[in-house]
Amino acid sequence: MITIRKAAEADCRTIRRLAETAFPAAYRAILSPPQIAYMLEWMYAEPELLRQMRDGHVYYLALDEGVPCGYVSVERQAPDLFHLQRLYVLPAFQGRGIGASLFGRAVAHVRAAHPAPCRMELNVNRRNRALRFYERMGMRILREGDFAIGGGFYMNDYILGMEIGPAEADAGVLQNGGRR
Repeated sequence: MITIRKAAEADCRTIRRLAETAFPAAYRAILSPPQIAYMLEWMYAEPELLRQMRDGHVYYLALDEGVPCGYVSVERQAPDLFHLQRLYVLPAFQGRGIGASLFGRAVAHVRAAHPAPCRMELNVNRRNRALRFYERMGMRILREGDFAIGGGFYMNDYILGMEIGPAEADAGVLQNGGRR
């Protein structure tokens, strides 16, 4: 049985351990091993995760019968703008709807934090197969960009977005016209 709970600062080590498996699996066909290692330290060092949480990133953990198997992070970036920072599921747990459940939890978080209509955006590597997942979830490509992240590395991303309205206005159809 899958449960999703809000992560606490004490969960930083768990998130790091999940990232050490999920992140390289997601990017080994797209990024070089040095860039993967750089990004793991840049985004997932335990002090960095703690800083993120203290600066407003909200993490949720997915657990399968108590075993951590995925995570999502959402950050408010402006009054009417939220950013889905991360969503990863361990490879052994993929294909079971956990990613969709985490995505739904992120949307529910945004709705609770901002009951009026707003937007949620996400950066995804232009070559990442997860792009199709996010499109199925109702997101659409808004723009693209190449972002220097240090160490001589770049993120070559699409920026996806979706409008999020109150739950009662949704009724199974996403605000941007996609179907659930």
